[in-house]
Amino acid sequence: MSTQLTAIEVLRQSTFGQRTAEEELEHLSRYFVETEHWRRVFDGAVDIVYGPKGSGKSAIYSLVVKNESVLFDRNILAIPGENPQGAVAFQSLRDDPPRDEFEFISLWKVYILTLCGKAFKDYDLRSENCQKVVDALEQADLLPKSFTLSKALKYALDYVKNLGRRVESVEGGLNVDPATMIPGVTGKISLREPSAAAAKLGAVSIDELLQTANSALREQNLTVWILLDRLDVAFSNMPELEASALRALFKYYLDTKQLSSIRPKIFLRTDIWRDIVKNGFREASHLERTLTITWRSEDILNLVVKRLLSNSAIVQYYEVDKDAVLARADKQIDLFYRVSPRQVDSGPNKPDTLKWLITRTSDASKAAAPRELIHMLNELRNEQIKKLERGDKVPPEQQLFEQTSFKDALPMVSQTRLEQTFYAEYARLKPYVEKLREKRATQSLQSLSELWDISEAETSTIVADLEEAGFLEKFGKMWRVPFLYRSALDLVQGAVESQDEEVPTSV
Repeated sequence: MSTQLTAIEVLRQSTFGQRTAEEELEHLSRYFVETEHWRRVFDGAVDIVYGPKGSGKSAIYSLVVKNESVLFDRNILAIPGENPQGAVAFQSLRDDPPRDEFEFISLWKVYILTLCGKAFKDYDLRSENCQKVVDALEQADLLPKSFTLSKALKYALDYVKNLGRRVESVEGGLNVDPATMIPGVTGKISLREPSAAAAKLGAVSIDELLQTANSALREQNLTVWILLDRLDVAFSNMPELEASALRALFKYYLDTKQLSSIRPKIFLRTDIWRDIVKNGFREASHLERTLTITWRSEDILNLVVKRLLSNSAIVQYYEVDKDAVLARADKQIDLFYRVSPRQVDSGPNKPDTLKWLITRTSDASKAAAPRELIHMLNELRNEQIKKLERGDKVPPEQQLFEQTSFKDALPMVSQTRLEQTFYAEYARLKPYVEKLREKRATQSLQSLSELWDISEAETSTIVADLEEAGFLEKFGKMWRVPFLYRSALDLVQGAVESQDEEVPTSV
């Protein structure tokens, strides 16, 4: 046993990373759990990644971007289509969106073609087809000299909207200059197939240019990945615009599946996808190269242990071989229970500590997500340091954490999840949630109707929305709030008494 460091020194020298991938870009590769999901994306087998908020979509996205040079060696050009952090490129869509689905789909085509043209210039790709694409974009003023994603998208949006509202929509691009009375074209890049007369004057359709860009890449044995993440941020609190933009994106994806060298890589929250398809989206059955991120308990254990072992102080304290531990699941379990107690709540029917962590950081969907777990680890560290600083007993058997620290860490995680995630995403449901404050964690339809002062029919609708949002789960004939939210709302354990509903015995 090492005597060089004390428990408090180990904790002070350790960190478990940040809650979001955007906040820990520089160190993400130290922590990241390379799951089968990651390998399938990185190998190019997947184009669309679904996952709950905080499940690790942005971590995969960030590491794809970070491994740009590795992908380049595989003849893949990884091109971000959205800023990985900071201001979103799609802000201009919020202020003045396209009018209809045709303009939305056209926008995606023009924007993605612009990103391809920018890549041709950045990587100095030279061929007749490359030049044809770049020339068309430059003549249409779609390749700004001081290039940013925001500017490229705004130029594409203006082009689509201006062109779509001219005679081109009827005449295939043909018009007459009022000063010279000489026929011309309103735009070299046509959103539809141009008429024969317009084609003779140089008009070319956006679809043909995408085919040309694809041919240019294929000739040079290259593939472009257009990486699209943070779409939930781009359209936050604008569900109709979000649905229109994303439906158009998926229709673009399906319309251009034959472009094997231009591959969009779309990272999308599962709840947003559900909103898109709940009113019908026939094309959804044709989306095949997809995966949904899920985390099993073994994955969560691996994530926790990898975060522990990223700290040299912990490796030294337990005198372990980092690679040997990560290579075997039984060694990971052993290390976890050297660091933590076997149970947070003692008793024969109480869960072990790992299960306690998972259930306390999962919402009603039961889907474990790394974001809250990582936050929990950091709050756990902070609580344990405070205890040791004020002279509390050192945890037994070289453990870093004792039981009460887990319970004391949970309220901050709960509060952050409620305010920064749930209320931010579901502001319209906040009044109903707030009326539950200091009430019982398990409620009946009748009790919720009385609490909210609305009819039971209206209550059923709100309950369904809260279930879909992961705030309520069905429990017998009642509904209960998951542990994740109970501390933040000061909820009382147990169920309300009801004459009309059967009250489950275990809550």
